[in-house]
Amino acid sequence: MISPYKLGLVFVTASAIAWSLAGLFTRVIPLDSWTILAWRGVFGALGLAAVIFMTERHQSWASIFRLDKSGWLFVVVSGVCMVFFITALKETTVAHVAVIYATIPFCAATLGWLVMGERPEIRAVLASVAALAGVSIMVGLGSEGTLFGDLLAFGMTLGMAVLMIIARRHPDISVMPAACLSALFSSIICWPLGDPLAVSSHELLLIALFGIMVSAVGVAFFALGAKLLPPIETALIGSLDAPLAPLWIWIVFGEIPGSSTLIGGCIVFGAVVLHVISGASKATPATTLR
Repeated sequence: MISPYKLGLVFVTASAIAWSLAGLFTRVIPLDSWTILAWRGVFGALGLAAVIFMTERHQSWASIFRLDKSGWLFVVVSGVCMVFFITALKETTVAHVAVIYATIPFCAATLGWLVMGERPEIRAVLASVAALAGVSIMVGLGSEGTLFGDLLAFGMTLGMAVLMIIARRHPDISVMPAACLSALFSSIICWPLGDPLAVSSHELLLIALFGIMVSAVGVAFFALGAKLLPPIETALIGSLDAPLAPLWIWIVFGEIPGSSTLIGGCIVFGAVVLHVISGASKATPATTLR
């Protein structure tokens, strides 16, 4: 037996791990962001369609047509977030994207308070501040990155906070079909802007892994977890991708993170772990799932 709260923690943590691979894939695929997004959306949609079929079987196609206004809003916002995210990784540094995304607990908490009247618990607020401080240490006060890329990263961060509110306020939304359609939506937007027919088979394989791991797996777990946790806690656990992203770069390229990255990463991990431990007993047996 596992409580919905703990299940939400597992799902959002899994999505953070999947999303932390985005910087690695963007680094190893030598293509422009529009071409990557065009094919990434296709493979992400196929992966999510497979998830829908496995979980809903005969109702898989019908669920797509059951989307209401909130579902279509989820589609559009999620699709735009995909475009902003990959383009930001190409236009600015992974570290800048990470530190800007680390502000999402504050965006989610503010939107949750304004839209839903949810007052975040003090432990979640303190943990969010600690996580932001940790990522800030990772990035430091360097002059890397570009203003345009940083603005794209902030747009993605704000959009993700909006998705958390949508999923929380409309728990009956068909999130998997919405995420599948959002992947197709981003592909349609980017297809004419790139050169998707000129990619090699090796590049296509990498983009396929990118789409399935980051889009399908990441979005699926995030959408499920966001329905079970308050927005600020979803954002807090999701900030784990910041210290994980340079870890994959170190493993693949042998680039050893600097002392600021190691210290900041430990602070982020510590904030998340302490928050999870302190909230482990939040759920009661009456709300458990089998």
